[in-house]
Amino acid sequence: MSPPPLAVTDPLERWRLLLGEAAQDACGALGESAAAADAALDWLYGRDSDLGARGERSVGSRDGQRFGVRTDDAVSVPDWINAVHRLFPQEVIERLETDAVERYGIAEIVTNAEVLQRIEPSPSLLRAVLQTKHLMNPEVLAMARQLVGEVVRRILEQLATQVRQAFSGTRDRRKPSRRAVAANFDFRRTVATNLHRYDPASGRLYLQTPRFNSRSKKHTETWDIILLVDQSGSMTDSVIHSAVLAACLWGLPGMRTHLIAYDTEVVDLTDDAADPVELLMKVQLGGGNDGAKAVAYAQGLVRNPQQTVLVVISDFYEEAFVAREMVRRMAQLIADGAKVLGLMALDEHAVPTYDHEVVQAMANVGAKMGAMTPGHLAAWLAEQLQA
Repeated sequence: MSPPPLAVTDPLERWRLLLGEAAQDACGALGESAAAADAALDWLYGRDSDLGARGERSVGSRDGQRFGVRTDDAVSVPDWINAVHRLFPQEVIERLETDAVERYGIAEIVTNAEVLQRIEPSPSLLRAVLQTKHLMNPEVLAMARQLVGEVVRRILEQLATQVRQAFSGTRDRRKPSRRAVAANFDFRRTVATNLHRYDPASGRLYLQTPRFNSRSKKHTETWDIILLVDQSGSMTDSVIHSAVLAACLWGLPGMRTHLIAYDTEVVDLTDDAADPVELLMKVQLGGGNDGAKAVAYAQGLVRNPQQTVLVVISDFYEEAFVAREMVRRMAQLIADGAKVLGLMALDEHAVPTYDHEVVQAMANVGAKMGAMTPGHLAAWLAEQLQA
C-alpha cells in the first residue's frame, strides 16, 4: 500500500525533513507519509558529492522502504516521478524536477516516455528537452514536442500582450490628448493640474482633471528586424525567448522579421518564425560560434539600412580575429544607417555573461549594448521604429 499524500503538521517532523538524517535523534522518527517524502528527497539530493564530508549517507544507503516500493526493487526515474507527484504540492514538484534535470543531469527525466506523461511543463524542462532531443526516439520526441508546445504557449501568451502594447504607438509627452486611455496617463501633468485640490488634513490629493499623452504616429515604411541568435549551449534561454519574440513580431504591419541562428554555421529559420515550437525543435544547441560569419549573412539581408534593425543575441565569446571581423562588419552597418543592438541575454532574468572586451569594442563603433527581458526588447524596438 502506498503512503498517503504528504501532510506534515508536527513541527519536529518538519524540522527533521528540513535538516535531514542528521536530525533523526533530536527530532524522532518520521511518520509514514513524511518518511516517504524524506526517501524521495534523499533519492535526489543524496547525490551530492559532499555528503560524506558532512557525515551523511549517500543515495542508496537508506534502510526501510523508499516511497512505497520494496527495498529490493531498483528505484527508477518513473517511480520517483510518481512518488513526487503523489507526495508534494505543485511548487515543490516543479523545484524537484528542475533540480533533477539542471543540478544532477538526470536526462531520463525528459527522454523517458513514461516520465514525460507525468512531467509538469516548465521553462527548465523545456531547456532540458532542447538539450537532449537528439537522444530521443520518435515516440518520446513526439511527447516532448507536446511539452515544448505547452511551455511555449504560456510564454507566448504573456509576451504577446507586451509586444502588442509596445507597438500600439509610443507616448508623445509633448502632446496632450483628450482620450482617457490608462496606458497614456500623464502622472506629472495630472499632479500639477490638480495641486489646488490637495487636502492637508487628510494628506490626500483629489483628482478632478486627469491628463493624458497622445501617441506618436507610426511609420508607414517597412522595417527589417533581423534577430541573430547565438545557439551555443550557454544561450539556451535566449534562443527560447528569441523564437517566441520572433513569433510575436511576425506579421506585425510594416515589419519584416528575420530569425537567424548560428554557431560555426548559419541557419536561416525565418520560414519557421511563425511557429516557435517547430523552430525550437530544429535548433541544434551547443558547439562553437562564428559571429563574423553570422553578421556577414545578416548584411546580405539588408535592403534599406536606414530601415533596418539588427539585434545580435550572444555572449560574444569569439576568437580574437573573428571578433575583430564581426565588429568591423557591425561598424559598416551602422555607418550605412542601420541600428545595431547587442544583447548579452534575452530572458525573464536578463542576467548576462559575456566577453567584456568584445562588448566594449561593439559599443565603441556605435552598437547599443544591453541585457533585456523580451518585453523590454519589444519596447526598445518600438521606440526605434516610431522615433
